[in-house]
Amino acid sequence: MERHGLILVHTGDGKGKTTAALGLALRAFGAGLKILILQFIKGRKRSGELKALDALGIEVRQLGLGFITEENFAAQKKSARSAIELAQKEILSGAWDLIILDEINYAVKFGLLGAEEILQLIKIRPPQMHLVFTGRDALPELIDAADLVTEMKLIKHPFQKGIAAQSGIEF
Repeated sequence: MERHGLILVHTGDGKGKTTAALGLALRAFGAGLKILILQFIKGRKRSGELKALDALGIEVRQLGLGFITEENFAAQKKSARSAIELAQKEILSGAWDLIILDEINYAVKFGLLGAEEILQLIKIRPPQMHLVFTGRDALPELIDAADLVTEMKLIKHPFQKGIAAQSGIEF
């Protein structure tokens, strides 16, 4: 069977966008695909998911600086610029079957990257490569270009009851 590269988007205000993308990485790994995960906002902390992916040998590069604040906005913008350049390089390398661009939608939402830069990634990818875009508020143009879009919808969250994030569930 000839592989047809797909564009997938996980967006919405609900929890689970990154988790769904990492589950897809696990499935792809089991199918023998070469996977790269680039995290555009997250940085410094290794979640339980990432520790498990490390153990399997799935490459994850945390390129962000964590939460975006007024104080670190310039540094975040510089970090996002480096991340998008790396994403372009890795897409063009042809070394990967699946690249997950985790929280890239946030980078656009907060003005760290422009819409055209994100859409350019789709244009330059080899036709057999799968690309996954995660984060809230996906661009309408990205949704139009995608083959599969999943919107996570928040119904209820333990934080609403004052319950802090739980290890193994949220990180």
